[in-house]
Amino acid sequence: MTTENTEIIEEHEEKIERKLVIPGEVIVTGDDYLPGDFTRKEGKEVVSNRFGLAEVSGRVVKIIPISGVFEPRRGNTVIGRVEDVTFNGWLIDIGGPYSSFLPLAECPRFINRNDIGEFATIGDVLSAKIWNVKKGGADLTLKSRGLGKLEGGRLIRINPHKVPRVIGKEGSMINLIKDATKTEITVGQNGYIWLKGDSEGEEKAENAINLIVEESTASGLTEKVEKFLGGNK
Repeated sequence: MTTENTEIIEEHEEKIERKLVIPGEVIVTGDDYLPGDFTRKEGKEVVSNRFGLAEVSGRVVKIIPISGVFEPRRGNTVIGRVEDVTFNGWLIDIGGPYSSFLPLAECPRFINRNDIGEFATIGDVLSAKIWNVKKGGADLTLKSRGLGKLEGGRLIRINPHKVPRVIGKEGSMINLIKDATKTEITVGQNGYIWLKGDSEGEEKAENAINLIVEESTASGLTEKVEKFLGGNK
């Protein structure tokens, strides 16, 4: 692999190499490598299916896309805004061309069917999980820990394919921002991020996230974010 546009990351003694690739580009060659997300195996070569950051972690090769729309998958945690209330649930805007529906039956507590707007109404923000994906849409549930209505704070949106960089290895990046800004942060895999703290903390957290998005392919990103957060205390 070339050194141009390449980042070497040492985390927990695991060597991870990333470089920017385009569709059809050969990432690595060798029988030992296994294709992961957005890659394919052609003979001994692992080839990119998407434009993004190629990550080689051990034997597994995958692409972290940096452009395109959110592609919902079962098990994804998403953040959305209620756009309509029906007699048996809520229509939730999760971004992109996809519609999503939260059925009344997928709420963890009893809700009066005759007044479901009491729990959530148009404009409210919810953290939910995708439990079913169908053509052009997704079904949501709140029956999992940490899900539900997100009250107060501010909602921002980023490219969904930058979410893994914002979260970081085992949550390292997002925890760094939380600790430095004293802000609650909930990240949806659809690119919506909810921030709640004092106004200064929310703004500082949003600016740090925007820095990650803008510099997502740069080397030494963690150090840049640490410097930014330390310089804005």
